[in-house]
Amino acid sequence: MSNHEWPPVSVVMPIYNEAATIERSLRAMLAQDYPGPVEVICVDGLSDDGTREIVGRVAAEDPRVRLVSNPRRIIPAAMNIGFREARYGLVARMDGHTFAPPDYLRRCVEVLQESGAECVGGRWEYVADTYMARVIAAAMESRFGVGPGRWRGAKEAGEADTVPYGLWVRDRVLALGGFDETLLVNEDYELAYRLRQAGGRIYYSPDIRTDYHPRRSLKALWKQYFRYGFWKARMLRMHPRSVRLRHVVAPLFVVGLVAGAVLSFFGSLWRWLYGLALAAYALLVLFFSLRQAARHGWRVLPLLPFAFATLHLAWGAGFLKGVWRWWIRRDDEQEESGA
Repeated sequence: MSNHEWPPVSVVMPIYNEAATIERSLRAMLAQDYPGPVEVICVDGLSDDGTREIVGRVAAEDPRVRLVSNPRRIIPAAMNIGFREARYGLVARMDGHTFAPPDYLRRCVEVLQESGAECVGGRWEYVADTYMARVIAAAMESRFGVGPGRWRGAKEAGEADTVPYGLWVRDRVLALGGFDETLLVNEDYELAYRLRQAGGRIYYSPDIRTDYHPRRSLKALWKQYFRYGFWKARMLRMHPRSVRLRHVVAPLFVVGLVAGAVLSFFGSLWRWLYGLALAAYALLVLFFSLRQAARHGWRVLPLLPFAFATLHLAWGAGFLKGVWRWWIRRDDEQEESGA
């Protein structure tokens, strides 16, 4: 394509208190090798750590940058504001703590035009700068740790349920009503599901990549994945047909742990079965820990089992709490009715 054939792209960055990383992330988008016009819309949730001042300084240097406010301070609201503010027909999302390589937008547009999809995205490159972050990155890179989502590193391109960040066709998203602002997490997966139900296509390419910085402690990882599981339960109640086997494995594992512990008081057979199940899980954890350590260095091996267990238990426990709140108590209906 010659330069005049490259469509213009708007980049929406939902941000809040990103002072430590926002300038690097923002300048990475401004340094794209994309031949067509680009604008970057920073949708800020009223940051109070200097983020707004940093963005304002960069915007004063480069007119392609705009700063708008997000009073609700949640990501789906920020995305909806960004899509409405966008001047161009293609909209890419990028976070304020994620760093895109120079070819990110160009590859996104190439894949979008070649595939004919309404949304395209790629894989995460895990970037870790501490020992614990390297352990967590090794666990998250494994399908045993986080499930078989194509975008977590598949080598083959193809259609997918969802992709991280991604490049979207603006009019298609607006026609669907935008992002659901009742979801604090999983808003992108929920929109991707509605897009696919409406006949749209989402396409993954391993040639598209972004850097992802994992959490630096097991405590932070627990909070992250507990929250993911909790809001996934809300999303699946909204769209029960979107349930996949990978969504229920971790919750069933947590239920099995609790039920097995209770049943073990009722006889030696139950204790034997419970011990056998725990041993089987421990062997799986050991196998995948050895496998990931062989790829990422043997220094990560001692704590890899704890990272795997944290991912499984946190997501499963969060999901079960979400089931209690959204499926059984139906708190969302009380909120909507004003009860």
